[in-house]
Amino acid sequence: MKTARRRAREFVVQGLYEWTMNPDRAASTIEKHLRENEYFAKADETLFRSLMYGVLKDAAQLSALVARYYERAPEDVSPIERAVLLMAAFELTQHLETPYPVIINEAIEITKTFGGTDGHKFVNGVLDKLAAQVREEEAARRS
Repeated sequence: MKTARRRAREFVVQGLYEWTMNPDRAASTIEKHLRENEYFAKADETLFRSLMYGVLKDAAQLSALVARYYERAPEDVSPIERAVLLMAAFELTQHLETPYPVIINEAIEITKTFGGTDGHKFVNGVLDKLAAQVREEEAARRS
């Protein structure tokens, strides 16, 4: 059974994917499409809105932040992996109340659901490095 928070994150990734494919589409239009899904009502709407609109507002900065840890050319990162990384980067930097291992695990599981065969390994590697930087104290406590 999926938690409301997992559902929210999955809808964020779907919304960011739609935005990537249609960058001129309004966020409100994307949200309207997502709300048409019968399972949207089971998602944590507060988390959804925070992540979705936060990523869209800070997309350029978040893209630059995660790209530092790519071991491939940015254009070789799939739209799903990119959406997951942007969402997780926003959550790592703005939702400090959520432990970073939870954020990384959720990102991995969502990438396994929507991404390519080994996309979750790439996402894990990038987010491990990012978390060590942006959650340095928390990472030190956990090691």
